[in-house]
Amino acid sequence: MKKIAACALLACVTATFLSNPAQGSETTPLPGTVLAGQGTMRFFGLEVYQARLWVSPGFAPERYGDQPLALALTYQRNFTAQAIAKRSIEEMRRVAPFSNEQAERWQAALQAALPDVKPGDTLTGIYSPGGGAVFRMGDKVVGEVADPEFARLFFGIWLSPNTSEPALRQALLASRSTAGSP
Repeated sequence: MKKIAACALLACVTATFLSNPAQGSETTPLPGTVLAGQGTMRFFGLEVYQARLWVSPGFAPERYGDQPLALALTYQRNFTAQAIAKRSIEEMRRVAPFSNEQAERWQAALQAALPDVKPGDTLTGIYSPGGGAVFRMGDKVVGEVADPEFARLFFGIWLSPNTSEPALRQALLASRSTAGSP
C-alpha cells in the first residue's frame, strides 16, 4: 500500500482541472506573481493533491527555469518526506538526465527539507532561478535545497514539456500558454 501511495504522489494517471485559474481570493505566496492555473491530481480516481501555480507577468512556459515562481500542493493523502523525495527524483529523471551521485545527494537533501504531509496540508515550493528551492508550510519555511540545477529539474516535474502529466502542466499554465507553446 505504501508503494502505491508513493507512486500516486507524482506519477498519477489521470487528472481533473479547475477551469478558472483566477477563482478565489487567496494571496500569492511570492510577491509580484499571479495565479496562472490550478488542477487536481488523481490516481485511479482518488484525489492525491490540488496544485496551484503562481508566476510573474510575462512568464514564458518554455523558459520556466529562468523565472521565479511558486507551486503549492494541497495534499489529500498521507505521504512521508521519504516517499515524496524518492518519487520526485524518479520524476526529475524524466526532465533531464543526471548522475546517480546527484540523485542520492538530491534525494537526501529533499527528504531533509520536506515534512511528512497529511490531508489538508499545503506545501509550497518557491523557485528562484540560480538560487534553488525553498519549501514552506503556511508562512513557515520548512526547508530548502540551494542547488540551482536541482531546483530547475524539481519544478520541471510539473512545468517541463517532458512531464509525466502534460494535462496537469497545461492546467497549471492555463493563463500563460501562448499559441504554439508545448
